[in-house]
Amino acid sequence: MILNIRIDHKTADINKIEESTSKMDEIFAKMQEEHHVQEFIQIKTCNRAEIYLVMDECSLDYQWNGLVVEKNEKALEHVLKLSCGLESMIIGEDQILGQLKEAYKSSVKTSCCGHVLGTVFTKAIHVGQAVRKKTRINQGSVSIGSAAVNLAESVLGDLKCKKVLVIGAGKMGTLVAKALVEKHLKAIVVANRTYDRAVCLAKELGGSAIHFDRLSRAMEDADVVISATGAPHTILTAEKLKAAVPPENLEKMVMIDIANPRDIDEDVGDLGVRLYNIDDLRGIADKNKKMRESEAEEAEKIIAEELELLEKSLRHLEVEPVIAQIRSQAEAIRLRETEKAIRKLGDIDGKEKVVDDLTKVVVDRVFLNIIHNLKEAAEHDDKAVLKTAKYIFKNNR
Repeated sequence: MILNIRIDHKTADINKIEESTSKMDEIFAKMQEEHHVQEFIQIKTCNRAEIYLVMDECSLDYQWNGLVVEKNEKALEHVLKLSCGLESMIIGEDQILGQLKEAYKSSVKTSCCGHVLGTVFTKAIHVGQAVRKKTRINQGSVSIGSAAVNLAESVLGDLKCKKVLVIGAGKMGTLVAKALVEKHLKAIVVANRTYDRAVCLAKELGGSAIHFDRLSRAMEDADVVISATGAPHTILTAEKLKAAVPPENLEKMVMIDIANPRDIDEDVGDLGVRLYNIDDLRGIADKNKKMRESEAEEAEKIIAEELELLEKSLRHLEVEPVIAQIRSQAEAIRLRETEKAIRKLGDIDGKEKVVDDLTKVVVDRVFLNIIHNLKEAAEHDDKAVLKTAKYIFKNNR
C-alpha cells in the first residue's frame, strides 16, 4: 500500500506542527522497525511535514495524535493537489513544486525511492507543471514570502520609507527579499550565518548584507524584521532584543517569523513588539484563496484525469515482474532456437540478421495479446488472472 502521514496548516497551528513533526518521526522509526517499509520520501516545509511510504498492507495501530493518515487513492490525490499548490496556505504558490522535486531527488540519492514512489512523484511534478501552464493558479505574487510582506504592509502601511531586515538568505529569505523589491524598497538589509550568501542576495536585490554577529546592531532601528532561517532552535529571544533595541523602538517594530521551527521566541511579544508567525498569514491566505477559486476548479479537473492515469500506471507496475519473466523466458528460447536454425542453414551469405529479426517479430507477435491482457487484468485488479499468469510463467529452473 501507499501511505501518506502528515501534519499541516489545514489541521494545526504552528505550535502543533512543531510538536507533531517530532512525533511523526518517532512513529515512522517505529514503523520501520515493525514493518517492511520498501520506499519512503519525506517533505518538510515551513507549514507542513509529510512522509510517503510504500509498504505491505497491514494494520496501523499507532497513536497518531492528530496526524492525518491516508492511503492509496487518497494519498495519491493529495500529492497531486500538493504539487499544484492547492494544499498550500497560499494557493498556487510555486515553491512547493521545487520542494517536491528536492525531496524526490534526495530520496533517490539515498536509495529510499523505488519504482512506485518514483512513478508517483514523477507524475506529481508533471501535473504541477501542467496545471501552472494550463491555468492561472500561480498568477501574480504568490508565496509565503510575499504574504509576509503583505502582512507587514497591512500593519504599517506603505513600506517605502521603512528599514526592513531579512534574517536568512535561503530559499524562503530570498522569496521575502524579492517580494520586498517589488515594493521598490531601498532599505533592505540581509543577515545570514554564511555571509557570502547574504552578500549575493543583497547584491541581487540592491540592499546591503551584514555578518550574523552584527544582527543586534541591525535590529536597533529596524521597522520590520522578517525571519526565515533553517535554524533548529530560536535565534532571537526577549533578552537579546531588549539588549539590542531601545524601548521607544520596540513598540514601533513589526517582527514576522516564517520559520519552522520558529526563529523568534514568543516572549518577544511581551516587550511591545508586534510579533507574527505563520498562523497570522491565514487572513491573507483566505483572500488569495477566494481570488483563485475558479482556477482551482480547473486544476481539480486536470488532477482527476491525471489521477486515473497514475493509478493505471501503478497497476501496470504490479504486473511488470510477470511481463519481465515472460520476456526473459521468450528471449532465452528465441536466441537458442535462432542459433540452431542458423547452424542448420549453413552459409546464408551474411543474412543472419534477417533470421534474427524474423524470430524477434514472431516472439513479439505471439506475446502481444498476452501482455496486453495482463495489463488489462492489472487495471481491473483481476487478482485471479494475475495469480494464474504468475503460475503459468514461473521459472522452474
